[in-house]
Amino acid sequence: MFERKSDAGYRQVLPGIRQKTLVHGEKTLMVEFLLDKGALLPVHSHPHEQTGYLVSGRIRLSIGENKQEVLPGDSWCIAGGAEHNAEILEDSVAIEVFSPVRKEYLP
Repeated sequence: MFERKSDAGYRQVLPGIRQKTLVHGEKTLMVEFLLDKGALLPVHSHPHEQTGYLVSGRIRLSIGENKQEVLPGDSWCIAGGAEHNAEILEDSVAIEVFSPVRKEYLP
């Protein structure tokens, strides 16, 4: 499966947080997040393993009791079921992969 870059298809999921599924397969799903400075992703968990990469910006990511200021080029992995949240410190772009596929993120 191939997908061409497009500015269409983003949806607002929380104030200051937009997401777009880029591509998916049978076992993984890749999402781009556009994050506005000052936005908050509240504490939550889900059964999906989540790996991410910060393309640009700066965020403060908490995974369980671990907190880290994440900078461009940094990456992370969140185990399924782990509580996590984020504070967006600068306008940011993040790419994340979920496994198994998050059906609610399918286009």
